[in-house]
Amino acid sequence: FISDSLEHAWNEHFGHLCAFKAKNGHCIVSQYDERNKSLGRWVFVQRVLYKKKTLSSNRIQQLNSICFVWDLHERSYEL
Repeated sequence: FISDSLEHAWNEHFGHLCAFKAKNGHCIVSQYDERNKSLGRWVFVQRVLYKKKTLSSNRIQQLNSICFVWDLHERSYEL
């Protein structure tokens, strides 16, 4: 039961991230952005979980499918 609600919350945030990308053309959401504070915090947490190797491969694939930026420092060199 708890697992289902956590899965639902993750999917809901992922949906918000997809909408953010559709509107802005990227998935880089600042946790300090007042309009997207919750989404920015979620994005930050996904990066932390990825670095700790505790993010599931399914979620990594979902985020990769929308060109999620895992390392902001690496990304800044590409811009």
